[in-house]
Amino acid sequence: MRERSHSGIVGRVTPPFIRRYRPSDRAALGEICVRTADAGGDAAGIYPDPELLPVIFAYPYVELEPDFAFVLDDGTGRAVGYVLGAPDTADFAARFRTEWLPRVADRFPAPAGAAGTPADAMAVLLHTPERMVHGELSGHPAHLHIDLLPSWQGQGYGRALLHALLAALHEQGVPAVHLCMDQANAPARAFYDRLGFTRLEVPDPGPVWYLGRPTARFRRTGAGRQRSDSRAL
Repeated sequence: MRERSHSGIVGRVTPPFIRRYRPSDRAALGEICVRTADAGGDAAGIYPDPELLPVIFAYPYVELEPDFAFVLDDGTGRAVGYVLGAPDTADFAARFRTEWLPRVADRFPAPAGAAGTPADAMAVLLHTPERMVHGELSGHPAHLHIDLLPSWQGQGYGRALLHALLAALHEQGVPAVHLCMDQANAPARAFYDRLGFTRLEVPDPGPVWYLGRPTARFRRTGAGRQRSDSRAL
């Protein structure tokens, strides 16, 4: 793609593309995580420390499972969306406990009593990584988080990010993946439904849904039906 500048010189503009995460993307990941954390909206005014949410939902994935971290590059090197995955949730939760939590626990200690603020509630999640493991999800061992800045949503980039992760998981022999989402985020539920995710029944006290799908891609079989294709996405 070419673009003419004000000086009349024609330069090349790189279109947005999916690539693997780089350490230089860390700050952008934190921003994306916070700006999409309130049922898809901006959570910046809810948590006093802007690093709290990324420490739970973003940074441990790029540290512990970098092979399953992809970003949407806006064409200038800036990450404006991401998908992060863990191929084995039980293993990830164990490593979160032993390798990640000791690095951040002093900054974000567990509440002494009942969680009285949204930040306290998140700190509880940070200190209980075993909450990610449910026997009902054993057939969907991997899990993921996907977020894009609002101005980059609805243009097919979320689908492209998800396909990149599913392909990487499939290549490693992971059969299926799950996610946990806020029931208040109706646009996200519609997005996942379009991409073949279905409801998984998991006892959970929060207002969330668990959704899952195979890592193999789907092929149309007529009449709007889909079937799994064992080839990588």
